[in-house]
Amino acid sequence: MAAFNSAGGTGAAPALAAPAVTAPIFAALGDPTRLSLLARLSGGRRQSIAALSAHTSLTRQAVTKHLRVLEEAGLVASTRAGRESLFEFRPAPIDALRAYLDDVSRQWDDAIGRLQAFVED
Repeated sequence: MAAFNSAGGTGAAPALAAPAVTAPIFAALGDPTRLSLLARLSGGRRQSIAALSAHTSLTRQAVTKHLRVLEEAGLVASTRAGRESLFEFRPAPIDALRAYLDDVSRQWDDAIGRLQAFVED
């Protein structure tokens, strides 16, 4: 007997990333300051807190707090270089979100296709 899945069909439901995995990444990306920091780090060069806070109205302490949120979400990594920490962008969580959103999009496309077939019949 086929199982009924949440997409309205039978068979196995496609596997989506668990909300516990995606939610912290979405939350970290939901702040304009953190997005700005990621944009500055996405050039591929490791940067210090001092460099990231330069030419902004943010204090080093504020930048540090935002970087810690990004680090906890896996979006940046830090390494020690002498007395300072250098931060670099880690794209893997963004790739995981892209795959998650592609899966969600496919589910919606399938649902719309079923609705269209139902309405046209």
